[in-house]
Amino acid sequence: MYDFANSGYTTVVLTTIFNAYFVAVVASGAGMETGAATFLWTIAVAAGNALVLLSAPVVGAMADHHASKKRFLLVTTIGCVLGTALLGWVGPGNLVPGVLLLILSLAMFGSGEYLIAAFLPEIATEEDMGRVSGYGWGLGYFGGLLTLGLCLGWITWAQGQGQAASDYVPVTLWITAGIFAFAALPTFLILKERAEPATDGKRLYLAEGFKRVGSTLRHARTYKDLFRFLITLVIFQAGMSTVIVVAAIYAQEVLAFESDELIFIIMVVNVTAAAGAFGMGHLQDRIGSARSLAVALAIWIVAIVLVFLADERADIWLPANLIGLAMGATQTAGRALIGQFTPASRTGEFFGLWGLAVHLATIVGPLTYGAISWLTGGDQRLALLSTLSFFVLGLLLLTTVNEQRGRQVALAANHAAASGQAR
Repeated sequence: MYDFANSGYTTVVLTTIFNAYFVAVVASGAGMETGAATFLWTIAVAAGNALVLLSAPVVGAMADHHASKKRFLLVTTIGCVLGTALLGWVGPGNLVPGVLLLILSLAMFGSGEYLIAAFLPEIATEEDMGRVSGYGWGLGYFGGLLTLGLCLGWITWAQGQGQAASDYVPVTLWITAGIFAFAALPTFLILKERAEPATDGKRLYLAEGFKRVGSTLRHARTYKDLFRFLITLVIFQAGMSTVIVVAAIYAQEVLAFESDELIFIIMVVNVTAAAGAFGMGHLQDRIGSARSLAVALAIWIVAIVLVFLADERADIWLPANLIGLAMGATQTAGRALIGQFTPASRTGEFFGLWGLAVHLATIVGPLTYGAISWLTGGDQRLALLSTLSFFVLGLLLLTTVNEQRGRQVALAANHAAASGQAR
């Protein structure tokens, strides 16, 4: 249900409505050209993710020590909901409040992502982790679909009344914030914190949190495949994050999509993404997460090539749905693989490292795209080639990850902890 709740933020703020609105209305109202506005958008996204990158491993370690993942999750949820609602008051030319509120809401959203993911090893067995992860991602896409559907209904009515984007976009942000707050309630009312706090009686604050993360990094040789996969994840996630935050801008600027057309195609893509998440969740429990992820990355490569070749709006339907299928599959397999490589006693910490990797990717990928777009005077097609390269390199690096060995290391750590011999 938390995946269901927070997906509206991704689809409305980052992927479909507010990003295009920021470039075409907010930044344009301040006199910025498209290329510069796109670059500013990617800088703001990078800044929000940089905050998560810096805090994720430490907050994860603190959450593990105090068994307080749920408490941290509540704080980030309230922060993202309020930040999203306040974005509704950002209008033409309001660059500073728009950028600051985007950074705040995105930092809270990203922190909540890895905190909820850290519950996965507590609520699923190793054999069922891929399937349970797939159910979460799949249900999440339906949450995004519901939010987009309500936003599309509102926009269609508002446009019929002659309202401008500066009139109807704010309401879509309030819809998104409301759904997030309401749908997240089952998480806080039902989900249990099964982890036990440390028994040493110490309070773990920032300094100790960094110390514990340092210990984890020193054991990188022990968790060889985990760290190899984290590097791999940074690369292919850079491509995926770029698609998420610039898709609407690309469709609007290159293929002249209107807002309602764009929302409709993203709604359809959410359905295929849900199918990809559900299907991949079952497939990876059969053939392994690494092999399943390789299939998903190959689909990404084909889809990006087709988008690059598209000249008409009709040409985008096939690659868009391939992207949806690959996105759901990639997210499911990636989260499950981290879960399989993670000892039970370090879920918050290792999923904090996962959050670090994901948010490093969301800095590198979109910034690369935005910089190329700015330097080339708004050449979105050329910028798209950088996105393709991330998926190709990610697929190559994935071949260095040994899934079976990584799972065995995590199991050994669990057995050692159970017998009181954990380091």
